[in-house]
Amino acid sequence: MKKSILILSVLLISVSMSFSQSVESKIREFARSEYPSDTKMQDYVYKKQISAYRYMQSVTDSEVKKIAVREYYNDYAMQKYTYNKQFSAKNYMKTVTDSEVKKIAVREYYNDYSMQKYTYDKQLSAKNYMKSVTNSSAKAKARREYPNDYSMQKYTYDKLAYWKKWEKKSR
Repeated sequence: MKKSILILSVLLISVSMSFSQSVESKIREFARSEYPSDTKMQDYVYKKQISAYRYMQSVTDSEVKKIAVREYYNDYAMQKYTYNKQFSAKNYMKTVTDSEVKKIAVREYYNDYSMQKYTYDKQLSAKNYMKSVTNSSAKAKARREYPNDYSMQKYTYDKLAYWKKWEKKSR
């Protein structure tokens, strides 16, 4: 029994070391491909990539990790950046209060929390803007044309209410 545990432990350690060497060699090759004639930059990229690789091994949100790995399969530094950005945006989206605007953001970017956050903020700002506008005919037309998109309502409203005035002045 002890012998089989020892053999299994040695096997796991050797597989782990081989995998680690494989990752290290892939990262070394990545650094060379980024800076073929600059060894200092290769070392810098290598250290940055190794650090990011280790970080990505420790992350806890597997859903967000999948997004980061899918976007940057061979670049651990970009995976780390993307993971942090997506993780932060995911947590932000849990705190938003306007459910109508949240539905728009999630519908547009179901698998991208960063874009959900961007869209939510943009749509909410446009929704609040549309509440404050005074040209009722331009407002009604913008709502008719884009009933489910406050950003496009704002764009359309501004175009109808202001651009025509500006065009007349510029002639």
